[in-house]
Amino acid sequence: MLRNPSSHGHNNESTVEDDGDGCEIVSNGKNMLARKFSTKGDTLYLERRVGLLSGVALIVGTMIGSGIFVSPTGLLIRTGSIGLSFVIWAACGAMSLLGALAYAELGTMNPSSGAEYAYLMDAFGPMPAFLFSWISTLILKPSQVAIICLSFAKYAVEAFADECGSSDLVVKIVAILSILVITYINCYSVNLATGVQNAFTAAKLVAVLVVVAGGVQKIFQGHTEHFKNYFENTTSSLGDVATAFYSGLWAYDGWNNLNYVTEEIKNPSKNIPRAIYISIPLVTICYLLVNVAYLTIMSPDEIVRNEAVAVTFGIRALGSIAWVIPLSIMISTFGSANGTLFAAGRLCFAASREGHLMNVLSYIHIKKLTPMPSIIFHAIITIMMVVSGTINSLIDFFSFTAWIFYGSAMLALLVMRRTRPDVPRPYKVPIIIPIIIFIISIYLVVAPIIDKPQIEYLYSVLFMLAGMIFYVPFVHMGYKFNVVDRWTVFVQLLLQVAPTKLVLPD
Repeated sequence: MLRNPSSHGHNNESTVEDDGDGCEIVSNGKNMLARKFSTKGDTLYLERRVGLLSGVALIVGTMIGSGIFVSPTGLLIRTGSIGLSFVIWAACGAMSLLGALAYAELGTMNPSSGAEYAYLMDAFGPMPAFLFSWISTLILKPSQVAIICLSFAKYAVEAFADECGSSDLVVKIVAILSILVITYINCYSVNLATGVQNAFTAAKLVAVLVVVAGGVQKIFQGHTEHFKNYFENTTSSLGDVATAFYSGLWAYDGWNNLNYVTEEIKNPSKNIPRAIYISIPLVTICYLLVNVAYLTIMSPDEIVRNEAVAVTFGIRALGSIAWVIPLSIMISTFGSANGTLFAAGRLCFAASREGHLMNVLSYIHIKKLTPMPSIIFHAIITIMMVVSGTINSLIDFFSFTAWIFYGSAMLALLVMRRTRPDVPRPYKVPIIIPIIIFIISIYLVVAPIIDKPQIEYLYSVLFMLAGMIFYVPFVHMGYKFNVVDRWTVFVQLLLQVAPTKLVLPD
């Protein structure tokens, strides 16, 4: 079970020990980060209930969402050829694996939840960490969940729609209902949330297997006519290549979600790298095989003109069981949204515990030991985005902004190799890996701005500037309105939550 530290970013060293029962005890300075269980009258802190299987399911389940069912169209449009599109699909998988391995070093060096937030705090101090929590809590994570839930709702509604199509209002209502269900699951129990994640991940892997099997059957029947002139019409625009990576990386996003829940992972120094080595190559292989399957049924031109590639594939390849594809997409997106909200709540929890957001968001339920206020807070913002946003605009904003912080995390790792060389690193990556991902992140951020600037990029910059303005009075100077205390008491009584406390070593 995990203690609730309030200063994970201010300690210079951490040690990893074993308590004799196979449970890690991780301490930063005077603060103990993990223990096997709490005793009667002990303070509240999160339990380690996420094992290797659940860790793999969290990564795979959040990575395989709607992306592989809709991204092939956008990626093929931007690359111009199936050859380059396959190169980018494979490259996105390799980037995700390398990035996740770099995060494994960061996550085992600083075992606090919050991922980039904790690492930026360690390397650069409170302001960059706050800006990440500001952007992620209010924009990135909610927009990610909103995109996934809108995709879920679109396929759920179309299954019952008539020839006139589905109403946008109905789609948004279904998306909101799905958010409410996922919020209840994550608030009720960590075991329930991970159980749902495990089950839905297994179901979506079966669905991917069905698609791949359909494609293999078509190949044996001789349907290989679309696998010719691989690089014909390949784009020469660096901006198009960068935005093609956005489409591919959106399908892979979620590779870092395990780091948001480090405090709840059993034996994190071993299970984080293991989960990464299992999950990301598995997802990469699935994506490549699914794209091959699509091309056994549809030409590149047909894929470009088709927004529902997977559904068309199902109709042509699966015949009477074509309904499996929309059902599979619904299962896939629901599971992905569940895992994303699970991780998002921990980021908000970690930032609030540091004093960078409202304190009440770092409270946990006194019996269920879930970060209920932060999960509900994310759900509220996500619902607002569903009401006001569209999928495409949200994806562009998300991808651009996310890679600013992914690159910042790589820079944090490089900085701490020099500033904190003696801090224990149970897992250590070759230094070339964070360097490569850092350079790629710069390209992914700069190239689209130079080639095809969009208003979403300006929104991202303006929101960061707003965060810096907010930081000075409310975080650095510690000013708060009197109503905040009354609101905190109200939330405590309503949700039966309590603050987390430091647990000092015995």
